[in-house]
Amino acid sequence: MPASTEASTRVGAVTPVPAPDSRMAPGGPGYRRMSFALFLAGVATFALLYSTQALLPLISGEFGVAASEASWTVAAATGGLALFVLPMSALSERFGRRTVMTASLAVAVTVGLLVPFAPSLPALVALRAVQGAALAGLPASATAYLAEEVRPKALVTAIGLFVAGNSVGGMSGRVITGWVAQEWGWRVAVGVIGALAVACAVAFRLLLPAPRHFTAGSLRPRVLLGTVRAHLSNPLLCRLYAIGALFMTVFGGVYTVIGYRLTEAPFSLPQGIIGSIFLVYLVGTVSASTAGRLVGRLGRRGALYAAGGTTATGLALSLAGSLPLVLLGLVLITGGFFAGHAVASSAVSKTATHGRAQASALYQSAYYIGSSTGSTVGALAFHAGGWAGTVGVGLLAVLGVVSITVLGTRAARAQQRLATA
Repeated sequence: MPASTEASTRVGAVTPVPAPDSRMAPGGPGYRRMSFALFLAGVATFALLYSTQALLPLISGEFGVAASEASWTVAAATGGLALFVLPMSALSERFGRRTVMTASLAVAVTVGLLVPFAPSLPALVALRAVQGAALAGLPASATAYLAEEVRPKALVTAIGLFVAGNSVGGMSGRVITGWVAQEWGWRVAVGVIGALAVACAVAFRLLLPAPRHFTAGSLRPRVLLGTVRAHLSNPLLCRLYAIGALFMTVFGGVYTVIGYRLTEAPFSLPQGIIGSIFLVYLVGTVSASTAGRLVGRLGRRGALYAAGGTTATGLALSLAGSLPLVLLGLVLITGGFFAGHAVASSAVSKTATHGRAQASALYQSAYYIGSSTGSTVGALAFHAGGWAGTVGVGLLAVLGVVSITVLGTRAARAQQRLATA
């Protein structure tokens, strides 16, 4: 090519302009609707999931069963969610996030309207198991929807709003059921939660923008199983899954049984006041939001030690016969749990180099297995040894967290020695 032609080509060359990012961002079209829609989905999910937890003494009274049997109304729901969160994550890859979330909420709220009419405890437990399995589609799909539809710089804020909905739903569901049940019984209370969830589900479907960046994948069990196998062979991920399960064992056991303890002497509190105890969840919202700063100061393992120590201190204080000390103990247990959960769950996303949706789903599965275990074992321990038995189970779980973290510390030091050798 002649020099003049080559020069003119260089001068006339047009530098490609990157396509504008069409994903949602704060202040942009659809972002506020999307945020509010997922906030409402979070409210509905956790209000339904734990709707019977504050009502267990009343359920025990109606059906004439012990705490260990009534606790299955909580354990069945969280267990159903734990078992189905991974399959639901696969379905969302094929059929779309919004489709799976809408179907999940539709089934869950329908079951929620049937729960007040359960004729027996086994029927109630079965309905709750179906409800938990249906709700698995929300955590499995919501974060994936956000990752695809929201700009990266706004992603943390968007996920935070969804988590805030979880927290508000879990807290308000327990508080509302406590006061309603005090006047009209537990069946009316769970019916009110069902109606609230229906309103949230309808508003969610009307508000959530249609996905614009979803690409359907195929349901290939072999690929999914290979990803899961790779995650379960990663020692660090397995330690994080175990830590999440153990922290939730403490939390599930304490909040399943606390209603029974506070209805007994020397406290003898009415159902409405017991439901209001769950306002302590606000402490967890704060501790979870500050977990990042704690990791910045102490490192991940240091933050886990601090969370475990705080939780253990709260368990010890809750043994006191003084209501203020018991409440302080619940504050520390809640703050320690939410901080530990935030540290462990965020570490999973950072550790997984591929298949992050499946890595997060496995963590959620372990987390809710811990909730089911804590609800059941904590109630059995309470039946056998009173509140001290439940605290003993919690302290063993905290000891497990500390032991696993010590193993992680030793493994990290061994890797450092090998790297410098």
